[in-house]
Amino acid sequence: MGILSRASYVVRSKVNSLLNRAEDPTESLDYSYEQMRDELQDVKQGIADLTTQKKRLEIQKRRLEDNVENHNDQAREAVRQDRDDLARQALEKKQAKMGQIEELEGQIADLQATQDDLVDKKNELQGRIEEFRTKKETMKARYEAAEASTRVSEAMSGVGDEMGDVTRSIERAEEQTDEMEARSEAMDELADTGAFDDAVSDKDNIDRELETGRSNREIDTELETLKSEVGGSGGDGSGSEDADADADADVSDANAGTADVDVSDTEVEAELEELKDDEE
Repeated sequence: MGILSRASYVVRSKVNSLLNRAEDPTESLDYSYEQMRDELQDVKQGIADLTTQKKRLEIQKRRLEDNVENHNDQAREAVRQDRDDLARQALEKKQAKMGQIEELEGQIADLQATQDDLVDKKNELQGRIEEFRTKKETMKARYEAAEASTRVSEAMSGVGDEMGDVTRSIERAEEQTDEMEARSEAMDELADTGAFDDAVSDKDNIDRELETGRSNREIDTELETLKSEVGGSGGDGSGSEDADADADADVSDANAGTADVDVSDTEVEAELEELKDDEE
């Protein structure tokens, strides 16, 4: 097989495949039914034309028969008048007309036979059309039922194009939801660890720890005050001692936090003394 032949075969096969996919069986059946009805209409029109032609010949035959009778009367009248020559002419014309009548009768018989044959074919074709119409409606009903069943099955199994799109949309929505939930959890975790506070605040860890210590001292002081008011004067001394102990502990924590700073011990000690003086 040559290259051109193979190319032509491939093109024909592709076109045939496209036509098969584009073809709707119900439309094909309806088109075939309409074609058969058109053929039946052509046959009926042919029968009508043939019948018209036959009737025209029959009319012509009747006129010739009238002429034959007329020539008979002419011949009798010529004989009564002893005009044999006129009688002979009338009989000759009569014989000619009778020959034409015989010819017309043959044509009319042929037309009648053709008409009868066409009528039989018309009846047969009409029967086939009715049978095809019944089969057509049955096939259309079966095809539409199968098509509906296929759509339902595809919808139930998710095989169809539309259900495939729906499935992919659900999967994308689930992925985006998971990503959003993970992002939300990450933001909450960062907020709990103070990462956002570090980013927006100028305070370092030492400042935050000192603030926490001061808050704790204030709470402890207020607590001891309440205890003193409730418990009497004996509790004042112990409360003050506890507050001083908490203050010392906070200062110790501050000292531990400043150990990481790259400064000399003398400067740290001097700054601590100043802080203690301020507290007193």
